[in-house]
Amino acid sequence: MNFIRFEHINLACKNLNDSKKFYQTLFPEWYVRADGVYNGRHWMHLGNHQFYLALNDENEQERVHSAYENIGINHVGFVIPDGDAMKKTLEDAGIEYYTMSAPETKHRIYVNDPDGNEIELVEYNQDYALK
Repeated sequence: MNFIRFEHINLACKNLNDSKKFYQTLFPEWYVRADGVYNGRHWMHLGNHQFYLALNDENEQERVHSAYENIGINHVGFVIPDGDAMKKTLEDAGIEYYTMSAPETKHRIYVNDPDGNEIELVEYNQDYALK
């Protein structure tokens, strides 16, 4: 059976507001779809009508996964319309990034969120069929 769409990623955050600010810098059109408190911890669904990040305030916890060194998710990729504009946004916000190249992409930009989760921002070449 096929699924309908990719709905959300659940992230534990040291500081929910820092994470919200970071992701709204990358994606200014994202908004708080829902938020509340569960078992004394603040949570928030931040995204748009297609997708959201379920951010959970876990300020007492420590990161246990090192990307590319353990089994688990190493990064999450988002397709963006304009890599040059994204690099300017990152530079204006003082967010460090690095780039890589691939034949099918115009831009592959990598950033880490405030909790060390790596995000890939991809702009595909216009003639690439599988974008």
